[in-house]
Amino acid sequence: MLMWLSVAAGGAIGAVLRYGVNITAVALWGLNFPIATMIVNITGSFLLGLIAGLFAHYGQPSPELRSFVVTGLLGAFTTFSTFSLDNITLFERGAYGAFAFYLCGSIIFGLGAFIFGQHLIRIIHP
Repeated sequence: MLMWLSVAAGGAIGAVLRYGVNITAVALWGLNFPIATMIVNITGSFLLGLIAGLFAHYGQPSPELRSFVVTGLLGAFTTFSTFSLDNITLFERGAYGAFAFYLCGSIIFGLGAFIFGQHLIRIIHP
């Protein structure tokens, strides 16, 4: 139960932080470019890189703390940070085929799935 609460607490904080970035970015730059998403994706990737480095060099924290920060906080702030970690992990392990498939497949199939879902709604509700 503690694990679930850790993820939930981190997720609440991450979601609020992301919302804050969205509001600030719109106020500063308007809606012409998704700068808020770009900011959270880059920032989240940087933070997860720092955290992964800390964990690698100084030892793993408790599973609850790791889940609070990685799955909850950064997961709600941005899912792109996890995507970055997964790709770098595959690359560093020398799994270049899996790395290329995951990288390209996630982007291509992710965008394709979005377009397909959007298309289905347009068919159902023209």
